[in-house]
Amino acid sequence: MYKKEALSEEFIRFYRLVKKLRVECPWDREQTHESLRRCLLEETYEVLEAIDTRDEVELKKELGDLMLQVIFHSVLAEEANNFNLFEVMSTVREKLIDRHPHVFGDVKVNGAEQVKANWEKLKKREGRTSALDGVPAELPALLKAYRIQEKASKVGFDWNAPEPAFEKIREELEELRFNVNNGKSVREIEDELGDLLFSIVNYSRFLKVNPEDALRGTIKKFSGRFRKIESKAKSVGKELDSMSLSEMDALWQEVKSEEV
Repeated sequence: MYKKEALSEEFIRFYRLVKKLRVECPWDREQTHESLRRCLLEETYEVLEAIDTRDEVELKKELGDLMLQVIFHSVLAEEANNFNLFEVMSTVREKLIDRHPHVFGDVKVNGAEQVKANWEKLKKREGRTSALDGVPAELPALLKAYRIQEKASKVGFDWNAPEPAFEKIREELEELRFNVNNGKSVREIEDELGDLLFSIVNYSRFLKVNPEDALRGTIKKFSGRFRKIESKAKSVGKELDSMSLSEMDALWQEVKSEEV
């Protein structure tokens, strides 16, 4: 177990290292907030991948990479005299204290849901004009839909039970099928497909399933199975693009049966 002093010293060494790179490394000197956007996004997703795979060793590494991005952006802002790392940390510390009156004040709560409800009220007090404010524009579409619906639900704009939400999926599916079967424009079909996806996301909230996590899991499962059928095809001297769909499906079913 480390001492508090050691943690402080290590953090300072890390900060000074980034400052040194900004001076002495040609690549680091060229970076801006804009050029680092991609790096920040990639590091975030690599953290998520480590969490999904429950790889604690990799998670430790990826959290360090993500921390580097936070410090790097803070150093850039400090150089431009906009703000500094001290202000970044003090601002978020003060915000956490303010948004946890049940910990640092005398507010009483009955559970996590009440904490979340209070959190939204406190954010409105900070100047937000809409219940939907605060959802980042850059979020993946499924996650963004989930967060928007979650926020709308906080003010009561929601079904009272899962059944109507599921029926909404049926309704949107029929509307999509009607548009497809009746030669509607691509734009009209796209609108109905969006409505269907949005209603599926809505239903997922009642199941307490994050649709982004669910889809990411399915993608991982599909990719793993697909690579296995590629391997099985190669083991008998074939490539998938030379096989019929029924042959590939037979390999697919074989792979699935091996997972049981």
